[in-house]
Amino acid sequence: MIKQNGRTIHLMGKEVSYVMVINNDGDLINFHMGKKIADRDYASMKEQWAEGCGMMSNTIALDVYPQEYPSYGLSDLRNPAYQIVNKFGHPNAKLTVRDIIIHENEVVKVKDMPSLYKGDCKADTLEVVLYDEAIEFEAHLYYTVFENYNVIARHAVLINKADEDIELSSAYSMSLDFPRADYDMVHFAGAWLRERDMIRTPLQLGAKVEACNARGASGHQINPFAMICSRDADENNGEVFGLSLVYSGNHSTVATVDQFGFLRVQQGINPLSFRWILKKDEEFCTPQSIICYSDKGFGKMSRDMHDVVRNNIMTSAFTHKERPILINNWEGTYFDFNEKKLLAIAKKAQKVGIELFVLDDGWFGQRNDDHRGLGDWFVNKKKLPSGIDGLAEKVNKLDMKFGLWFEPEMVNPDSDLYRAHPDWAVKIPERTPVEIRQQLVLDLTKPEVRDYIVKAVSDILSTANIEYVKWDMNRQITDMPCLGYNHKYTLGFYDIMHRIVTAFPNILFEGCSSGGGRYDLGVLAYMPQFWASDNSDAGCRFKIQYTTSMCYPIYSIGSHVTAVPNHQCGRTTRLKTRGDVAYMGAFGYELDITKCTDNEIEEIKAQVEFEKKVRSLMCEGDFYRLVNPYESNYCSWETVSKDKKKVFLFAGKSMAVAYDKNPKIKLQGLCPDKLYKNTATGEVYGGDLLMNRGIDVGFKGDDFATQVILFEEA
Repeated sequence: MIKQNGRTIHLMGKEVSYVMVINNDGDLINFHMGKKIADRDYASMKEQWAEGCGMMSNTIALDVYPQEYPSYGLSDLRNPAYQIVNKFGHPNAKLTVRDIIIHENEVVKVKDMPSLYKGDCKADTLEVVLYDEAIEFEAHLYYTVFENYNVIARHAVLINKADEDIELSSAYSMSLDFPRADYDMVHFAGAWLRERDMIRTPLQLGAKVEACNARGASGHQINPFAMICSRDADENNGEVFGLSLVYSGNHSTVATVDQFGFLRVQQGINPLSFRWILKKDEEFCTPQSIICYSDKGFGKMSRDMHDVVRNNIMTSAFTHKERPILINNWEGTYFDFNEKKLLAIAKKAQKVGIELFVLDDGWFGQRNDDHRGLGDWFVNKKKLPSGIDGLAEKVNKLDMKFGLWFEPEMVNPDSDLYRAHPDWAVKIPERTPVEIRQQLVLDLTKPEVRDYIVKAVSDILSTANIEYVKWDMNRQITDMPCLGYNHKYTLGFYDIMHRIVTAFPNILFEGCSSGGGRYDLGVLAYMPQFWASDNSDAGCRFKIQYTTSMCYPIYSIGSHVTAVPNHQCGRTTRLKTRGDVAYMGAFGYELDITKCTDNEIEEIKAQVEFEKKVRSLMCEGDFYRLVNPYESNYCSWETVSKDKKKVFLFAGKSMAVAYDKNPKIKLQGLCPDKLYKNTATGEVYGGDLLMNRGIDVGFKGDDFATQVILFEEA
């Protein structure tokens, strides 16, 4: 709901209020974002920020005002939301309110980029038009609020109304000033095989914390999700503001604390190497930033964010469907396969109940290793004499679905495509392009390149019964040929995804980027799941999956049982441990099942049977993080059905400790008056007991011991 009361604008979600006021000079000021407050005219209280800051309350000193979309200079010397060079050749701008438009029961889409949609929810959008008459520059700020979520979504559209060009050198999607208090910033940093480590930094006077990525995609190094939280915030307590950018390119979330202790937080496109020229009447649209508020810690914020993503970001027909249990041949064979070997894996997999066979890299061109063939999307008949269509048909006759791997955004110099079109690769003029993994990046800013990718992929998908696609992107974009290039590339990627996903709505797409390198809401808008990390070691996945769940729904997390010793870190864990961890997410296997022992085959059968019991719960349930692996030797999480009748509990211990006192696990989100039965043992517990006293899960004595329990209402 959105109400305007005099010079006060009030957006009201389920339990959240976002209040702005307009001062006498037309400046748009943030009054409050947080716990819901009454709807009143708060404009008379607007001057109080100046008190105690050495500023007279009747002085226009924006340096202490919590502005909605601030500029640099003209009395505000803090980090701006945007920077321009105007028609006079200087950077000054002062946007003031020109118009207010309320779009009732409407979500205004972001142009050429994925963003929230309304779906079955009640949602309204506020549009505030700001204008600087002196330089003829206009900004439209959009705010969407949902009736049943604690979410405010923001983006901006900047328009040049002057006859002369305007140059943008930065344009954030949102800027939010916080009252003086003690805050922390939490961001998720890492690297290949170590994605999304949880980093918490106190925000102190004069501090500037930047969580930025400029490597061509949202990236392993910094995820485009961050949190601002009260100093006392934890999983179940304190104020939390989750900030997630619906964007797959270079991004920035920056928090600065000024001389008076005011916190300013901004999120959007990374301004590094960004520039955009606007001619008369041209506009620039920023990606959408989703702000999710919780007054009960990280857990409540995550559950609200999960619902928003599932119901109002993901567009795939598979979002709310159970995903097939798959087996991928990659770690089982790498490039060393033929049709006979693949069918042997598929036949063995079908016998244990696996439902989908996925053929990974190496099926096309001269692709016998990673040095050649990328871009040549025609079948290698020496390996696959029946072709993709013939192999898919043979897999289907086993009563299994068939899936296929692509990496369409890349090209090997040793390929027919590159030899025919060397100009299609991203490169800086007069410089030799940088090769990573013996490959270059195709220039998605060129329409002819996008058309080729769409046609090449579509030709394969339309000639065989392919029901799953793994879409990979295995390197960073190192050669930026011009300022602003990465945003143009990202728009090209979205154009390709929109065209292919729209043409093949019955295919389940999974994203991948050397594991979790492009795990963001922009990709999840098209693909309902993403390979969380190339590091599939169950012990490492304690942390990787734990932190990924902070923003992203658990059923979007690609999680597989793989061979041991683990191919990434060399660790050997029990098959049980690998299965128990993989239940949290889109479950599958990545190994040569023909090499498994009879005992392992029986255990895999049991895992597959159990997964079929819990996957609907993983798809739609509420997720609770119970024990933090960053803070203890233990890890635990839980999924509860919306009706609270079904509960999945996972508990793990990293290192075995002699005579250790294993803690009881206290569940959350249950109905205290209900009785819950352990489906494996038949034991019955009260919901109040499980939550208030907890349960001893009975760990084994070895390293990385795990237990899972499925409870159902008794």
